[in-house]
Amino acid sequence: MPLIKNGAEIEDTWSFVEDDTDLPSSGCVTVPLAKLINNSDEILARNQQIGVRLSPADDPHELEPHLDRIALIEIDFPKYVDGRGYSQAQLLRRRLGYAGELRAVGHVLRDQILYMNRSGFDAYQTSRADLANVLKALEEYSAFYQPAADGQTSVFSRRHAKG
Repeated sequence: MPLIKNGAEIEDTWSFVEDDTDLPSSGCVTVPLAKLINNSDEILARNQQIGVRLSPADDPHELEPHLDRIALIEIDFPKYVDGRGYSQAQLLRRRLGYAGELRAVGHVLRDQILYMNRSGFDAYQTSRADLANVLKALEEYSAFYQPAADGQTSVFSRRHAKG
């Protein structure tokens, strides 16, 4: 699956390690939240970058004590109709202050990219949209009424700042 970040398709150097699988001796890995919580000392002691994958039912607050040591958080979208990942991203960016890479994985559609970006995602792993379509999706609107995690000033705030 292509990985799109910072306006380019990049090589994915991360590998996902399931709950019941041992960690490889080297390389950057992402693990499920439960695996990180249950084995945090061992996993965070590795000499490689660590990431975590959140499923829709996971609570991002459980990551709070480890956020400064996590380089990547993947949020899984198992179905396009499941929007909990947007809330998880907003929570991580706006309330918990996570500044690392936030990646959408799973069933990521072109029509969702702009809203994922607004929620705080900065990377998208998708087999359903090529680079040109992702870039086009990110430019569909130039102004927004709602504040979001992308840092853009809302139309409402701009109007009231002038007044």
